[in-house]
Amino acid sequence: MKFPRQLRRLKKLLPGEIFLEPATLEKYAGDKWFAAHLPDAVALPRSARSVSRILQFAHRHRIPVTPRGAGHGYVGGCVPVHGGIALSTERMKKILEINAKDFVAVVQPAVNTAEFQEQCESRRLFYPPDPASRKDNSLGGNIATNAGGPRCLKYGVTRDYVLGLEVVLADGSICRLGGRTHKNKTGFDLHRLFVGSEGLLGVITGATLKLIPLPPFRANLAVGFNSMSAAVRALQSVFAAGFLPCAAELADQFTLAAAAKRTKSPRLLGCQAHLIVELDGQEKSVRGEIAAVEKIIRRQKPLFVERGYGSTECEVVWQIRREFSYALRDTGLTKLNEDVVVPRGKLEDLFQFAAKLQARHRLQLACFGHAGDGNIHTNVMVDYTQKGAKQRSRKCLDELFRWVIASGGSITGEHGIGLAKKRWWPQAVSAETRELHRVVKAALDPHGILNPGKFL
Repeated sequence: MKFPRQLRRLKKLLPGEIFLEPATLEKYAGDKWFAAHLPDAVALPRSARSVSRILQFAHRHRIPVTPRGAGHGYVGGCVPVHGGIALSTERMKKILEINAKDFVAVVQPAVNTAEFQEQCESRRLFYPPDPASRKDNSLGGNIATNAGGPRCLKYGVTRDYVLGLEVVLADGSICRLGGRTHKNKTGFDLHRLFVGSEGLLGVITGATLKLIPLPPFRANLAVGFNSMSAAVRALQSVFAAGFLPCAAELADQFTLAAAAKRTKSPRLLGCQAHLIVELDGQEKSVRGEIAAVEKIIRRQKPLFVERGYGSTECEVVWQIRREFSYALRDTGLTKLNEDVVVPRGKLEDLFQFAAKLQARHRLQLACFGHAGDGNIHTNVMVDYTQKGAKQRSRKCLDELFRWVIASGGSITGEHGIGLAKKRWWPQAVSAETRELHRVVKAALDPHGILNPGKFL
């Protein structure tokens, strides 16, 4: 154990909140990515005040602290690679307020995303950000990674719904940033600095979130195509006609075959591409618009078009979509999940480039995701029992990221950098931008104790 004397002392200062037992350390060694490292202690604070005391202590003794939420990330963002304290906010899971008059909610970081959305919708309020794994993740983690989801196309990402934050800095200072008004230009927009900061700048202990009225009706189309180019043309035609769906999702043939096997959904068999388009709003207008969108899509001669009207029918479609990632794992191949983003006009180019990579490196690529905003999960599927597979997958990823960056895209749209994308960080941003990140980090965390070993 590193820092044995200090950590035993911290345990005495915060009884019931600091744990040193091996089984507990093992539980907090990683997330859903392919890396783990044992912390020297686990902190399970019950309040912002406890988080403050832990960070004050760690700051004074130069002990690394790795913040974590539900531990459901895909990039190793909460792996405590330098040991020290793994600080989980999982006990802080109260919804403190849902205010229908102000259209705000005040929450602690460990509130489950799906449960929070259900609570809001029961009051006819709407919190749009919808990561596919929302039943497993927490709002604090969503904020730390600026999580997205299918509805980002129309409604935006998590950042767009964060009005204020309570954050504990590395030295234990508790800062309350932003507020509960939907407009606020008092000083710098500091609360947004912490959205997507991946635990490098502070520990989020509370959030004030923007809500909007719940759209009273929704409808969607699930469409099969015999080619990806036809599916992309159909989506582009929908945009060109002036429609803005709340979500638009594409999936390729390999993903669909795996999902058909897992879900037993016959409609996925025989498709080379699958498109989901959803609209929401007032019932009369949605019914009229979805019919018009269907006419536009049918010009591309789809294999089938299935309609869903109302939340129950729409959720049947989305439940199958949420199984895609799990279905790829069922193949027995190791799934290297890359959440790249390209400009919308490069969408078909991305699918074509993925096909070239597949042939060149003799690896299966499975592509699906948020076509409306260019955020396609490009999964490199690897059989590590094959000779040279690891080297081929590494070269494949290098080529993928080089192409994405050259195309004006981003190496991550939702998951963050963490450990998984650390080696492409210098390619993704300029030297000047990297230095600016370091300046901000040094100002807020001068001893570098927060989530060390990641991209800064």
